[in-house]
Amino acid sequence: MKRAIIIHCWGGTPDYSWYSWARAQLEAKDYKVQIPQMPHTDEPQLIEWLLTLQEVIGTPDDELLLIGHSLGTVTIMRYLESLNDDRRIDKTIFIAGFTDQLGFKELENFFETRLNFEKIKPKSLRGFAAIQSDNDPFVSEQYGNRLKDELNAKIIIKHNAGHMSGSIDCEGACTQLPELLEAIESND
Repeated sequence: MKRAIIIHCWGGTPDYSWYSWARAQLEAKDYKVQIPQMPHTDEPQLIEWLLTLQEVIGTPDDELLLIGHSLGTVTIMRYLESLNDDRRIDKTIFIAGFTDQLGFKELENFFETRLNFEKIKPKSLRGFAAIQSDNDPFVSEQYGNRLKDELNAKIIIKHNAGHMSGSIDCEGACTQLPELLEAIESND
């Protein structure tokens, strides 16, 4: 059975921003969709977020689609990095993804070690896609370039979309993200 798991951003909830729209779109494509509430979302801890994701996924397989938004992308990379060499998923999509500490003390624990892209890269059978905004106030386009360089991610640039989130980040809410559907269907 095709499954999709969406990991929300720092400070987010399962019904925040474009997540409900994505759930409806994916369910229409016969995916079983889960958007777990990550623990202590205002003071996130990698170990808690990673354990939650591991529990929600159970056994990963080649019908699993992982979608992360902002800090959710780092959580997914840490998850893929932790998988045994014989485990793979279908595809990974990053929204406003980043690869290094952004200068927020609350996120330092996610970067106590560098991401191991050599371990991450082979874990996603149909590869990686990254949707980045050209005016994100938190995540510059350099991170999209890094995802492209390190993971061969297909980059989709969304113009003037901010952090693709909503009121938490003092921007107009992003309630739909059609580029996500493009990224799911793409095989390059």
